[in-house]
Amino acid sequence: MNEWNPLNRLPIDTNKLNFKLISRLVGLMLMAMAVVLVLPVGVSAWYGEGAVAGLAESLGLMAVMGALMFFVFGRKANYNLPERDSFWVTSVVWLVVPLAGVLPFMLTGTMDDMTDAAFESISGFTTTGASVVAFPELLPKGLLLWRSLTQWMGGLGLILMLIAMVEKLHDGGYRLYEAEFSGTVQKKLHPHISKSVSLMWRIYVGITLVLLIGLVACGNGVVESLCLSLSTISTGGFVTRSTGLTGFNAASMVMIVVFMFESGINVALVYLLVTAKGRRMWNDEEFRAYVMTFLVAVTICVAGFVAAGNAMGESIRYSLFHVASTLSTCGFYIESPAKWSMWVSVMTFLMILLGASAGSTGGGLKLKRVMILVKYVRNFFMKMLHPNAVFSVKMDKKKVPEEYINKIFGFVFLYFTFVLGGAFVLTLCGADIPNAVCMAATNISNLGPSPLINSLGANMNYEALSSVAKWTLMLLMLAGRLEIFAIVAVFMPAYWKKR
Repeated sequence: MNEWNPLNRLPIDTNKLNFKLISRLVGLMLMAMAVVLVLPVGVSAWYGEGAVAGLAESLGLMAVMGALMFFVFGRKANYNLPERDSFWVTSVVWLVVPLAGVLPFMLTGTMDDMTDAAFESISGFTTTGASVVAFPELLPKGLLLWRSLTQWMGGLGLILMLIAMVEKLHDGGYRLYEAEFSGTVQKKLHPHISKSVSLMWRIYVGITLVLLIGLVACGNGVVESLCLSLSTISTGGFVTRSTGLTGFNAASMVMIVVFMFESGINVALVYLLVTAKGRRMWNDEEFRAYVMTFLVAVTICVAGFVAAGNAMGESIRYSLFHVASTLSTCGFYIESPAKWSMWVSVMTFLMILLGASAGSTGGGLKLKRVMILVKYVRNFFMKMLHPNAVFSVKMDKKKVPEEYINKIFGFVFLYFTFVLGGAFVLTLCGADIPNAVCMAATNISNLGPSPLINSLGANMNYEALSSVAKWTLMLLMLAGRLEIFAIVAVFMPAYWKKR
């Protein structure tokens, strides 16, 4: 597997933003969304729902807006994409597309408040899964499907959709790839970035179809199975019932747990699995750590639940589901045991901060970053004991560049700054400190609803929050999904200075 380091910059720059190309790319994404909306429109029409008109209107508006931006404002666009423009494209796409995703919620009459509609859409595209809908089972099936599709599109990333669709970007594809994953080193599946991304999407589609077929075979409805498949593989977490996944049969739950766990793995390793090279997965240091973290977390949670007075069987079943859901940042929930241990709360909060593997659809700090920081700190103390010795941080027997380590320190600092800043605003909006910190952490980690502490509850929705609190959480969702750097970069004065 070829390793590609996003720190290797290509020396192209410009003093002006390429607005025509930016318009063309955003327009292409809007037209792609219109195409995706065909499926929810068809489902609503099949079930004779009144939402079909609003969904069709949304489709038409997205298609018209996209066509205008692509063919008119983006006409004769130069596909040369400097590094500075890549951050701007990434930020604009991740702002415009979720805001356009508001249309189905508003035009179907499901929501009449722009803040709530934006919250639901941004939560979907960022694969957070936090919802202002208290009873999703009351929504039209076409709209339920649209919610899950927003998560699925955002799972691998909107920018990766662009790279897969626009081969003309060439070197610009690398810059967009870097901007989308601005804080991690990603493995390429193919020397050409567009083909590498196309392979990632094929794997993503294939795994989704496997889970869909499995859930239908377990006796679930086609639409509900499709919604759950889209939400699971994207680690999104939108559910179709107010009770979460409570009530699904044992076979369905086993499948969902397995695929939640799989969705927290680097997609490059999943490629090894689907190409019958699964044994090589164990050679990956991060994957071994991911498996061990899962097993240790399950053991601690089981012990915590049993010590609190819950039955062993119930504790094991819930802990397996809970750890898979939390560590992958999927955020699904079921009815929890009657007695909740503080040890489980602590373990849950640590898993939320840790998150899934780098290169997966999950959020959080990412396991690889934490491993590199731990090794760096270990080397720091070893250097104090042995001043003349030379130590280097290695992952998979390869030296990690010092510049990348510095970038990780910067990311972690910004991550916790956003968490604390978001929690501070939430406390001003009336939330108590534990819940404010938990909500800020879960939303920047793109986890959404989670039984962090017993008082927060497993089935919490965000409907009762104030508008300021909701927009604060939306900012955290976007910051977490864009790995923070892409958002911070465009707000820095140096970004806009002439070069």
